[in-house]
Amino acid sequence: MFQSIILGLIQGLTEFLPVSSSGHLILAANFFGDTANDVAFDAVIHLATLAAVIVALWTDVKKIVLGVFKKNSDGRLGWFIIAATIPVLFVGFFFGDWLEETFRSPLAVACSLIFWGIVLWIADSKMKKIPETEINKIGFKKSLMIGLSQIIALIPGTSRSGITISTGLFGGLSREAAARFSFLLGIPSIAAAGSFALLKIILDKGDFDWSSLVVAFIAAFISGFLAIKFLLQIMKGVSYKWFAIYRIVLAVVIIFYTWL
Repeated sequence: MFQSIILGLIQGLTEFLPVSSSGHLILAANFFGDTANDVAFDAVIHLATLAAVIVALWTDVKKIVLGVFKKNSDGRLGWFIIAATIPVLFVGFFFGDWLEETFRSPLAVACSLIFWGIVLWIADSKMKKIPETEINKIGFKKSLMIGLSQIIALIPGTSRSGITISTGLFGGLSREAAARFSFLLGIPSIAAAGSFALLKIILDKGDFDWSSLVVAFIAAFISGFLAIKFLLQIMKGVSYKWFAIYRIVLAVVIIFYTWL
């Protein structure tokens, strides 16, 4: 139960902060062992983070859903998000497991943390003086570029939010707009990952410790919700460089911990 709570909190927090959930879960796996990272657990935490982002950004989500029927700029953004998600779903379905197994080693994750942390630092430094702040005005080309960057996040240690926020900053978005768009863009991907894991559970028909899964869901939902609200709030006046520094420190910790 304690293990489920801790892993749920870690997943919820690091799914949305640009610090890499895989990097943190590797440390947790070394401490707890890999037993909790099964299909049922994956399904639960994905569904929890999906619920967290929908609740946290309900105003934006509602505008997009209603906009689809009204055929306005919010609805157009929704279609752009769906189109921008298709490439990562395709690559993830056919190559996701291979990428996960190939780049799962602690050293590979540490290198990814450092490299993409530096990219985040550069993207933040190059942010335009008059950035774009309204996400419903993001065009298809920019949406697609940010969506395509999610493919890189299939490599452990990259961070989906980190790479999409970096791409958004390079594309001229403000820090807050890049984060908000990154979270909205994550909805279809997280939903697909959670649904795929849920389907495996249904087909497997195994016995699960439902009490542990419930507390993991609650922990991931609460931490994910707070992470989204926290990031959107502090990004009004704080640089992403602090997250870049944290990534590098985490990479050093992983290397040190692995070699102990």
